[in-house]
Amino acid sequence: MLDRIPSLGNRGEIHIGSIEELLEGLLPDKRVIVITDTAIDRLYSDLVRRFDYITVGYGEVNKNLQTVQNAYLRLMELGADRSTFLLGIGGGIVTDITGFVAATYMRGVDFGFVPTTLLGQVDAAIGGKNGVNVAEYKNMVGTFYQPRFVLLDVKLLSSLPPRELRAGMAEAIKAAVVGDRELFDFIRANASMQLFADRELMQWVVMRSVAVKCNIVELDEKEHGVRRLLNLGHTLGHAIEKCTHELNHGEAVAVGMVLMSRAAVSRGIMSKVDAESIESLFRSFDFDLEPPVAMAKILREVKYDKKKHGDKIRVVLPETIGRCRIEDLTFMEFEELFA
Repeated sequence: MLDRIPSLGNRGEIHIGSIEELLEGLLPDKRVIVITDTAIDRLYSDLVRRFDYITVGYGEVNKNLQTVQNAYLRLMELGADRSTFLLGIGGGIVTDITGFVAATYMRGVDFGFVPTTLLGQVDAAIGGKNGVNVAEYKNMVGTFYQPRFVLLDVKLLSSLPPRELRAGMAEAIKAAVVGDRELFDFIRANASMQLFADRELMQWVVMRSVAVKCNIVELDEKEHGVRRLLNLGHTLGHAIEKCTHELNHGEAVAVGMVLMSRAAVSRGIMSKVDAESIESLFRSFDFDLEPPVAMAKILREVKYDKKKHGDKIRVVLPETIGRCRIEDLTFMEFEELFA
């Protein structure tokens, strides 16, 4: 069993355990302002209202520059200066917004995260990527800016509905396919919605998922090379999110991963057995893996992906469970993967 989580380079630390026991010792001896959403404010008001706080609307529709501007204005009203510490308490949308605001308010203030969703704990709050959407284009503006700490408390997951838990599991499975066969086998051995109720098992899943991401981010913080592996399933997943609001992020990534696994089989890169294992594991958690809109529509949206460069796009193809590769393909070559 993993007994520690790698640090976020030389800047941040990741801690896993009880928020009641750890948070006070992690906060700096200076003013703290919380950024959270309306749902978390209701669920954890005793925690949030210990500090001055800013609430943003719940849901992806609020992850935009207008919300960021409103946060700046509220910080100014509260008299926040460069010594102020921002604490993001919430899911991936809150942590993305908090990190972006922290990176840009007065040219940068310190911040930390308490992610309250599984997706936030295994992915969104880890690695220093912060950003917001422009129109319906995902994370089109953003920064690389590491938090001073991320505190992971799996008991916070008990308030999540099954769909949100499943969304986070998609990112845990992605981490396993990218770099941890043992994690994949562990999830498969315990694959059912009942897994989420076992805090000890979930803590292990979170720790191993975070370790995969941290090890990669330590090598390539600003995504010039190996960090691109973490985009497995996201090229198509983001395009699906652009095409329809029927799927949340994790559900769209799951569909994207399965499609890329099938494409890897068709190119002779991945065995059919491994691709079927990935698909079977997603189905164990009740994912619907059929694209929700026509493939032609999804492929059209890929042309707006941030990872494009000229007439090419960098895509991640799985080779086996625990190892993937990055390839530069023209848009025509990419489309041919799904012909």
